[in-house]
Amino acid sequence: MSPRISVDLSSAVPPYEQIRGQISSLIAIGVLAAGSRLPTVRSLAADLGIAAGTVARAYKELEQAGLIESRRRNGTIVVGHPAEPGSTAAAPGAEVIAAVDGLIRTARAAGVSDETIIDLLRGRLASKLEG
Repeated sequence: MSPRISVDLSSAVPPYEQIRGQISSLIAIGVLAAGSRLPTVRSLAADLGIAAGTVARAYKELEQAGLIESRRRNGTIVVGHPAEPGSTAAAPGAEVIAAVDGLIRTARAAGVSDETIIDLLRGRLASKLEG
């Protein structure tokens, strides 16, 4: 797997959730396409300097979400990003990715931390679901 996964041990977000979120995002934007092989649990844990159980938990949650599949002798592979109910698109298009990239650039230029950007997005998404 060429995309770089990282874990910030000082973050309030648990390491398994950081891994799960990063891999899920990479699948959603198409960086990890269906059929891509993920590193073994032990390999990724060693690369990140964390316990194998932490990576195993992230993989388990990704598997339960239908994003990856563990296959004996073939390792863990990406099976794709399931479409949301009522949606015909499985992954965002180039316009959505460009908009997100623009948001990141603008927020960073304003001195907003990555964690705050994510919190802002979650808050706005939650408010849109309620209203």
